[in-house]
Amino acid sequence: MSIAQRERQKLVETMTAVGPEAPTLCGTWTVRDLAAHLVVRERRIDAAPGIMLQPFAGYLERVQTKVASQPFPELLEQVRTGPPWWSPLRPVDALANLTEMFVHHEDVRRGSPGWMPREISQADEDKYWSLVSKMARRSYRKSPVTVVLESLDGKRAVVRSRPGEEVTLTGAPSELLLHSFGRDEVRIETTGEPDAVSTVLGLDRSV
Repeated sequence: MSIAQRERQKLVETMTAVGPEAPTLCGTWTVRDLAAHLVVRERRIDAAPGIMLQPFAGYLERVQTKVASQPFPELLEQVRTGPPWWSPLRPVDALANLTEMFVHHEDVRRGSPGWMPREISQADEDKYWSLVSKMARRSYRKSPVTVVLESLDGKRAVVRSRPGEEVTLTGAPSELLLHSFGRDEVRIETTGEPDAVSTVLGLDRSV
């Protein structure tokens, strides 16, 4: 079973446990809204372009609202079973959903106060490091200072290089990955001049 498949199953378990109206880290979205987003992304190829393309955003919103109105158990079953056989995402599920399922699982877990980081295997952390050390170049592209990611075992990656000041973000690869996807509910440490650190932490890191 791939990491994406494991995270998908855990995501559905967590969604079931917290309920449809629980908050998430995705702005104003509830768990129901997030589940509807995942269903549309994988099953409504007519509306999915609206996730990335503004001209189609209105249609996407209408479709997503309708999908969200389904009974919650039915919505979660569609998330659990993943892309249907005809979906373009089906053949590439393990890759295309590697970060999607992990990040959104944590969006649900960390949407309410009192969350704690969960234990993640070293093999999975190694995979997340491989991803974040490359993908984060896009996340921190607007930084006016150098940004370095450092894992807890000492691996380092310069994801934004600029003259002058440098900020280092240190943490488990899974935490660094979440931060690079714009999440602030993370456990990381920062090194650098206070103003530079504040600038990096306040960046628009959306990808």
